[in-house]
Amino acid sequence: MQQPVSDFLNTRGSKQFCLTMATFLVLTLLTLWSFSSPVQAEIFTSIGQMTDLIFAERELVQSLKEYIEAEELKLEAVKSWADKLDLLTRASTSDPEGFLAHPVNAYKLMKRLNTEWSELESLVLQDPSDGFISNMSVHRQYFPDEEDEKGAAKALLRLQDTYKLDSESFSKGKLPGQRQHSGVRYNAELTVDDCFDMGKLAYNENDYYHSVLWMQQALRQMDSGEDAKTLKADILDYLSYSVYQMGDLPRAIELTRRLVAIDPSHQRAGTNLRYFERLLSKELRDLGRSQQEPADERPIQLDTYERPKDYLPEREVYEALCRGEGVKMTPKRLSRLFCRYQDGNRNPRLLLKPMKEEDEWDSPHIVRFLEALSDEEIEKIKELAKPNLARATVRDPNTGVLTVAHYRVSKSAWLEGEDDPVIARVNQRIEDVTGLSVNTAELLQVANYGVGGQYEPHYDFSRKDEPDAFKSLGTGNRVATFLNYMSDVEAGGATVFPDFGAAIWPRKGTAVFWYNLFKSGEGDYRTRHAACPVLVGSKWVSNKWIHERGQEFRRPCGLTEVD
Repeated sequence: MQQPVSDFLNTRGSKQFCLTMATFLVLTLLTLWSFSSPVQAEIFTSIGQMTDLIFAERELVQSLKEYIEAEELKLEAVKSWADKLDLLTRASTSDPEGFLAHPVNAYKLMKRLNTEWSELESLVLQDPSDGFISNMSVHRQYFPDEEDEKGAAKALLRLQDTYKLDSESFSKGKLPGQRQHSGVRYNAELTVDDCFDMGKLAYNENDYYHSVLWMQQALRQMDSGEDAKTLKADILDYLSYSVYQMGDLPRAIELTRRLVAIDPSHQRAGTNLRYFERLLSKELRDLGRSQQEPADERPIQLDTYERPKDYLPEREVYEALCRGEGVKMTPKRLSRLFCRYQDGNRNPRLLLKPMKEEDEWDSPHIVRFLEALSDEEIEKIKELAKPNLARATVRDPNTGVLTVAHYRVSKSAWLEGEDDPVIARVNQRIEDVTGLSVNTAELLQVANYGVGGQYEPHYDFSRKDEPDAFKSLGTGNRVATFLNYMSDVEAGGATVFPDFGAAIWPRKGTAVFWYNLFKSGEGDYRTRHAACPVLVGSKWVSNKWIHERGQEFRRPCGLTEVD
């Protein structure tokens, strides 16, 4: 029996129409995402640039809501038409000849089928998604890519390691140092699917330590009743093998048995289980034991397995300092620290308003200048730098060429004195307060740290095994570092010196200064330092690296190597 057109519109038609439009919208978005190539990369390395994405996403949400409203109005019109025609056709089909006996009904039937159904067809064929798709295509070129997503995920793992954050606290958004912004506390939680994706990323990088932590967290949240698209069998599959890779055979066997119980047809699980059991039996025979110890039933925590060592020898000391642990500030050392007014040896520009100076460390001598930058100057510097921010680089010690590195996660821009009077004024202030010439210094480097932004332990000066590092500049080595803090940081982000156990915390508007070279020109290897990962907040700094040339009479050579 043929179904009346009006019934089709009233029942299946609306659902089919929605499904068709949703499918079209998804396919169009996938096409846009596949064929548009982002002009920006490594967005995750700068919080400053990521803020633009917040406003872009808000605009897209508004556009999406307008699209939904247009679709709803369209569907409402179609539904109204279907309801009206449903009543009419019920009456007409009950007695067609009697219905058409009335001349008006005959006329209106001709009119409906010739004109009104064509109008309905045009209405159905209208595409309210055009505006939204057009807006998407404009913004899509600035969207983060897969590398950004991976970089942000790795940043969370880095924060977890550095600040010893367990996966559950991290997943619930409970981070130390958070404070309210304008009366609002911005908490964010990770779902089962988020935790699974974190663990999967680590697994694909052969990082089984973090894979275990995050797969365990995904399983914990799923077992507590949280809904997820991810299957429990998939979590157990990754988790059991990662636990095996961490050398915990009993727990790997227990987890694999859980997987087999859930999915007896899981071919890999059955194979793995037999393999794990054979390995355990062999271990027991080698140890002269007949029975295995029961698997540890305690939840997997940060300290359940030992974190693998990596390329950085001072990793533990560096990360402890980032947490504020192991700082070697003794009462004796503290008694040698003073504060003073610095007039730059009676510099005319500092006579009426000398700079406030505080000792941060005695040897090597590190000082902090207070009120080094005003809020207005900071905002102007950020305004000038933001359009030019690019992934921060390091100098290859072998070639002298600047290149990106995984151990430096930030974006930077270089500003000249000619760019704006503020930059010229800041450069002059640095010269006045340090007594060193900035004519041969590098440009002012402005850096903004992104998600988990950091710069692992490094030297600012070039060592003897990299004599060509600054050869192209022709100004000698970096004799001193002047570091402006242009923001407060809620948690993390300290400047630490692992060699002598110092930690210097960012304070907006202040600057720290130290010499990288002894007066003899030899490098002071104690100044190896790091920018700790930013845990909560956004960190802005500006660096001025002062070089040897031009300092001959301002900082004369010393008579001994370490003078």
